[in-house]
Amino acid sequence: MTKRIAAFGEVVMRLQVPGHELLSQANTLNYSFSGTGVNVTSALARFGHTGHLVTTIPDNALGCAAVAHLQKLGITQSFIQKGGEYIRMYFLENGFGARPSRVTNSSRLETSFNVAPEGTYDFEEIAKKIDVVHFCGITLAVNDSIRHEMNSFAKAVKENGGTVVFDCNYRPSLWGEDGYEKAKPHYEEMLHLADIVMMNEKDAKFILGMKTGKEERTEQLMDLIPAVASKYAITVIAGTHRAINGDNTHSLRGFMFKNQTFTFSETLTFSVYDRIGAGDAYTSGIVHGEMEGFSQEKTVAFAAAAGMLAHTVVGDTPMSSEGDILQAMRKTVGDVER
Repeated sequence: MTKRIAAFGEVVMRLQVPGHELLSQANTLNYSFSGTGVNVTSALARFGHTGHLVTTIPDNALGCAAVAHLQKLGITQSFIQKGGEYIRMYFLENGFGARPSRVTNSSRLETSFNVAPEGTYDFEEIAKKIDVVHFCGITLAVNDSIRHEMNSFAKAVKENGGTVVFDCNYRPSLWGEDGYEKAKPHYEEMLHLADIVMMNEKDAKFILGMKTGKEERTEQLMDLIPAVASKYAITVIAGTHRAINGDNTHSLRGFMFKNQTFTFSETLTFSVYDRIGAGDAYTSGIVHGEMEGFSQEKTVAFAAAAGMLAHTVVGDTPMSSEGDILQAMRKTVGDVER
């Protein structure tokens, strides 16, 4: 069933050093536009849903370039506002071998999205026109005004019978000193409103301050996540465990907790071309599976395969179709398709 899915968050300009050079070596940068909301809604649009972005972008040439990029990704423009002067940017240096990739962020304080005045968005009207809304912990870290808008938007969607998705996506650098303590009450507000939550045992331990006597990660997960689901009345909690192997391949295992039952994907091991945005691909797979009524086993397998394929494509935004992902689940990857 086709659903109308919106995300609340800012558009981000990615400035990537070509190849594997450092910023100090390069003379050129390749740019594109992304952001967690962009990545999730565009991925779901590829699966046949209608993807909306609720955001504000600058009313200048940079904003026009962002809109053109969003149009190519299949994102509907209905709820995008114009205002302000700046867009958030980040610089990406691709890692190689023992050297990891590095992201350097520009200031977020004065971006069009972050300084949009109260009343910019009519959340009650928007909530009537969508079925699902997605929020991200990166957006939650911005400021009190944005946090208030997230809360208001989530409540409006719930009142209209819609589904609220919240990705914890905690970033220590955004919360500063005593970050977990500062973040906890705001995370708890969103968790009380959310139906589908993306998190793992680390979020439960560090953001929510929950305790476990277990030592191994999977045991901690299975101890803590049911308690989170019960405390905050969450229908679905999903996430991944990742390992980086000695040969620079990555291994990914997805999980999903629903109806008091854990479901795990197979552990997928693969080479990495571009890691940024792969978590958003996994999220889109979970949301799609839930919207389509997949079994828990199919949903988590689909999400894990979507996450794996996102590592194989340059750019933050997932580009795989539902057919691509189903093929990867069948393990028929091989020679050139003709």
